[in-house]
Amino acid sequence: MAGEGDLQLLGGSVSPFTLRVRMALHVKGVSYEYLEQDLVNKSDLLLASNPVHKKVPVLIHGGKPICESVAIVQYVDEVWVGAGVPPLLPTGPYDRAVARFWAAYVDDKLFPAWLAILRAATEEDRAQKLAARLVVLAPMEEAFSACSPFSSGGDSIGYFDLALGCQLFWFDALREMFGVTVIDEGRTPRFAAWAERFLETEAAKTVKPPMSSMLEFAGLLRARWATADTAAAK
Repeated sequence: MAGEGDLQLLGGSVSPFTLRVRMALHVKGVSYEYLEQDLVNKSDLLLASNPVHKKVPVLIHGGKPICESVAIVQYVDEVWVGAGVPPLLPTGPYDRAVARFWAAYVDDKLFPAWLAILRAATEEDRAQKLAARLVVLAPMEEAFSACSPFSSGGDSIGYFDLALGCQLFWFDALREMFGVTVIDEGRTPRFAAWAERFLETEAAKTVKPPMSSMLEFAGLLRARWATADTAAAK
């Protein structure tokens, strides 16, 4: 399906929130122009399109910018509808509310949990952060039956799947960098089974960032955090 009018996406290839939007557009079958952004030296177009947060992703549709991945994915779901176009959010109000709740949980709890593992300056600190992530992951086992038909063998990727799936690539990067396993199959079996299946979808394979790019960006982040921590300690 072609995009209606001019459709551009400003993003970063390693940004999980950009990957979320790219996968949503792929699921919907929408064509668009992707404009990779320098996440350090930000372009005038990005600053003009998102003057509040100055962050990716930004979807520009017909010259009008939509910012923040959650808002973008919901916009995409509402604009591109029709026969043969799978909805991202469930049809019932209650089911939509449940999907939004768990998607918000991913952003509010899971994203900071794995970012803390990346940021940890010592092995001891990293071990503590890794243990803490189980407290975040455990409640999510019920989310798969509540709002992910995909996890039970369905073909359609939904709103919650996208919210969570965009984080998985960075779990692989953490294992590559530190030898840690974020998803414990023994403690979160539904999560583990869902993740394995999700990563085999065309939506995930299409946007999967190169490991080298994630490791390079992670190195830049860790160097920046170390500098900030040193300055704060003085």
